[in-house]
Amino acid sequence: MNEFFFDAVLVLYLISLTIILIYSSHGFIMLYYQRKYASRIPVRKENIISYPKVTVQLPIYNEMYVVERLINSVCNLDYPNDKLEIQVLDDSTDETVDIVKKLVAKKKKEGFNIIHLHRDDRNGFKAGALREGLKSATGEFIAIFDADFIPSNDFLKETIGYFASEKIGMVQTRWEHLNENFSLLTKVQVFGLNGHFVIEQPVRNNSGFFINFNGTGGVLRKECIEDAGGWEADTLTEDLDLSYRAQLKGWEFIYLKDFTTPAELPIEINSLRAQQFRWTKGAIETAKKILSRVWKSKFSLRIKLQSTFHLTNNIVFPFILLAGILNIPILFIKNSGDYGGLFNWMSIFIFAFFSSFLLYFYAQKNIYNDWIKNIFLFPIFLSCSMGLSVNNTKAVFEGIFNSKSEFVRTPKYLSSDLKKRIIPKEYLSKNELAVVMVELLLSLYSLIGVMLSIYYLDIGAFFFNSLFFIGFGTVSVLSLQQSLFNKKYNS
Repeated sequence: MNEFFFDAVLVLYLISLTIILIYSSHGFIMLYYQRKYASRIPVRKENIISYPKVTVQLPIYNEMYVVERLINSVCNLDYPNDKLEIQVLDDSTDETVDIVKKLVAKKKKEGFNIIHLHRDDRNGFKAGALREGLKSATGEFIAIFDADFIPSNDFLKETIGYFASEKIGMVQTRWEHLNENFSLLTKVQVFGLNGHFVIEQPVRNNSGFFINFNGTGGVLRKECIEDAGGWEADTLTEDLDLSYRAQLKGWEFIYLKDFTTPAELPIEINSLRAQQFRWTKGAIETAKKILSRVWKSKFSLRIKLQSTFHLTNNIVFPFILLAGILNIPILFIKNSGDYGGLFNWMSIFIFAFFSSFLLYFYAQKNIYNDWIKNIFLFPIFLSCSMGLSVNNTKAVFEGIFNSKSEFVRTPKYLSSDLKKRIIPKEYLSKNELAVVMVELLLSLYSLIGVMLSIYYLDIGAFFFNSLFFIGFGTVSVLSLQQSLFNKKYNS
């Protein structure tokens, strides 16, 4: 019985580590292509004589704290007034509606072509709002900004110049973060996002692979949206879905690493949970919907393989969770003395760690002068990723098994002013108590693994059990702490 149990645990552990190794080692591929295509830069038209008409869409839902800043920043865009149309796509159910009405009326008097489109329901969520707005949009190009974004004055003049060819369907700018130094939580988020925005997006773009519109901070050609089939609400990542449908139609995308658009990050753990859940589940839904089309397309094998990695990388979370659970039985098996040769061979899996480290190392090095201090965030980022593995594993399985859920927005608070007021409970993200309890139990379970690692003097096991313990413990305790805070100040 013991032998069968040991063999079963080893097989599951090896499968988990192999999946993690495959997806983590993709970082080596990204860095290879970064070096190979480092000299490629997007072509930009200079000296534009006549600017095209642009419709700016602002999809919002209960954004009373940031909507005024958003509308003011868009009205400050340096662009010919007769070529600028602004749509406030408002699905709000609170006092945001009245704030927008008054502000839009004021901006109209000032001469802006701005309209307030309010829906009484959230049918299709963000995709539904964008689809409705597109019906009456008169611009040749569509710029989209979420409520927490603040485009620079030259945003449109800078991005429109990159539509140098009729084949260009989208230009995406890199996200910058207004509240990067608000807390350790925001710093860790930036560390992780830099891997995508500083390495993955530009590398894929320069290498000729598919990239994705990030849902905001970008401009799309209206014809591109319509030719791809328009906004569809059957996934939680309508931006990723549309991006692939458009590129499969032959549209080309451009990513601007060196031109940024500032925005705010989630400042509370439950908002981060909701955001990560939506991104994870939406990517799985999009993979199910799109991957077969990718493989049936005329594109090269290298693009098909890269697209598969891109769309399915979140599948790694269940295997991270499984590896964390199996760490303790693996300790006993390892120290039984019967599998010494196998465990020596398994040291190859350390390459997964080095691949991830190098990707995030270069992401920081490429944009920060003081990148050395940022790299010390890597173990904290790794630990937090492990801590969110329960949350994200749930998202993966819901995506696989077609479990429908609401588009849960990420609340925006004007975090620079946060300490001066109490946020109403309607604006605070809620945790799922069952998930939090599982995380709390897993943190205690991992603590046992830490103590066993010390007992067996196993440095490798101590390191990874410690990361799981810190990750699960931090995520669960912060969630419970936030819930108690919410209850105290909103009772």
